[in-house]
Amino acid sequence: MKVGVVLNPIAGGGWLKRHWPEVSASLRKHFGDFELRETQATGDAERLALVLAASGFDLVIAAGGDGTASEVADGLLQAFAESGRTAELGLLPCGAGIDFARGLGLSDEVDLTLKRIAEAKARRVDAGRISYVDDHGALASRHFINIASLGLSGATDRAVNADKRKGNVSAKALFYWRTVWEFMRYRFQDVLITIDDGVPVEARVALVAVANGKFFGAGMMIAPDAELDDGQFDIVILRAAGKLKLIWDIRLLYGGRHRNHPAITILRGRKVVVEPLGDVQKNGALVDIDGESPGRIPATFEILPGALTLRY
Repeated sequence: MKVGVVLNPIAGGGWLKRHWPEVSASLRKHFGDFELRETQATGDAERLALVLAASGFDLVIAAGGDGTASEVADGLLQAFAESGRTAELGLLPCGAGIDFARGLGLSDEVDLTLKRIAEAKARRVDAGRISYVDDHGALASRHFINIASLGLSGATDRAVNADKRKGNVSAKALFYWRTVWEFMRYRFQDVLITIDDGVPVEARVALVAVANGKFFGAGMMIAPDAELDDGQFDIVILRAAGKLKLIWDIRLLYGGRHRNHPAITILRGRKVVVEPLGDVQKNGALVDIDGESPGRIPATFEILPGALTLRY
C-alpha cells in the first residue's frame, strides 16, 4: 500500500509536530514507508491530497483537526472526478475540532489509531457538496464530510478560529463559551428553506445544520440519528425563541437530548437550499463547513452517496 500523510503542523497547538518522532515511528511500524506533506495555509491540504491521489497513492492520512480532514476529503473527491483515481482516507485526529473522528469512535492515542487504520477494512461513506457565496461575493463550492451549517455556527467558527486561546484551553470549553457569547450578540435571520422537491418554508432561525455526521462544535451531538452511509442528510433547524432559554438549553446538545425541544425541527433529505429573505445583507447568514466559515448563504447542500472511501 502506497501511503501519504498530510500534516497540519499547527493542529492542536502543534502537538503532532512536536511529537513527530514518535508519530513517524508509529506510522512506519504499521505502514512501512510513507510520504509526508505539510500544510502552510488554508487550502493546502486539499491541493496536497489531490496530488497524492492523482499520483497513485492508495491511502491518504489526514493528520490534524476537522478542517484538515475535510480539505483532504475534498482533494480526494476532486482527484476521483478529474482522473478517476480512488484513494482511501484515514484520520489521525488532533485539533480544536475533531468531531468527525469523534463520531467514528477514534481514539486520541496515536499508535492505537494508526493500528486501527492499518487493520481496518475500507468502507464507502457519503459526502456532501455545498455551493455558497464566498467572502468576496463570488460563487464557490466544495465538499464536506461531517456537517455544513449556517447561522450561529458560522459566527462561532470565526470567533473560535480567531481566539488566541485556541490550542491552549479545552476545545469543548472554548466552543461552548464562544457559542454562548456569539448567541448573546446574534440577530435571528429570516431564510427560505427548500428540502428536495418540497414546498419552501420561511423561517426565522438561529441555526440550520445539514448533517452527514453526528457531532460538531467540539462534542455537540447536533444530529443524534445521522448515519454516514444512508444516502441522506439529517437537517436540524433551530428556530428563533427566547435567547436566555436557548442558551441554557445548549447543554442538551452534548447528549443529543434536544430532539423534542419546541424550537427544534429535524428533517431528512438529499438536497437542501437555503436563501436569505428580504434584506440580503441582514439575512445572509454565515456558513460553517466542517469547522471553517468561508462565506454565506444563499447555499445549496447536496448528498453524494457512497462517494468517499474511508478506512478506520
